[in-house]
Amino acid sequence: MRLTHWLSAPALALLLWGNGLVQADTEKKPMREGASFGVLHSPKPEEARAQAEAWLKRAGKTDPATLKQFADTWTADRPLLDKVAATLALGDANAAKLLRETQEPDTAPPTAVPSLIKDTKVDVYLRSNLGLVYARSLSNRRVYEEALEALKVVRPEEVVDPSAYLFHKAVCEHALMQRNEADETIDRLLVDVPDAPERYRMVAALMHFDMLTWREKDLGWIARKMDNIHRRLDLTRGGQKTQKMQKEVLVRLDEMIKEMENQAKSGGS
Repeated sequence: MRLTHWLSAPALALLLWGNGLVQADTEKKPMREGASFGVLHSPKPEEARAQAEAWLKRAGKTDPATLKQFADTWTADRPLLDKVAATLALGDANAAKLLRETQEPDTAPPTAVPSLIKDTKVDVYLRSNLGLVYARSLSNRRVYEEALEALKVVRPEEVVDPSAYLFHKAVCEHALMQRNEADETIDRLLVDVPDAPERYRMVAALMHFDMLTWREKDLGWIARKMDNIHRRLDLTRGGQKTQKMQKEVLVRLDEMIKEMENQAKSGGS
């Protein structure tokens, strides 16, 4: 299936207009022809509310005050994932604490996925949707490593918003320069989630076209590495992994300088 089939006319026009992105390397691996994982849909609003209420009751939160808060949450004009997050916070104290911590910009970013998300004995509704909300918060803070790890321990088939799952997974993989993984995730988002929001589809397509221009160890590669180094330093992660990345950049810069010197000598002779 071609990329043009996935985008609306305005979105496609913007892509064709913008900086010649579609003229990027066409010899790269084509995106797959059909959906091999199966179509994913978000539940309808009434179905999503019923699922959330059923989980809240399983969690033993049936007192009038909690049920009123639940009703107020689900009648408000808020995104589906925000409603689910609020429900999880109502029904589980540990989930509420975790969500508060991830949303606080001054809180130190985590270095491991919480056990509440990794524990397969935890109710699948709580674990999966908490993992998605948690990963979304970390992705928005550019904590891509732990966001991606959280998404890997849950499945898009288990969450209320599979398009958000695949979108944030692709964002993390693209930012971490995991090209093949990002293309697979983008492909699945565009092919397997027909009701994905247009903004997700547009950004996903732009990430795909951006990766078509990537070359191994050129100046663009160095720039992306440097951006990741700066991001990690901003997160106070100046350990061995960051130092290794810095060394890779320095080595490559040294190689490029030597290559240029050799070319200059060849040209002079």
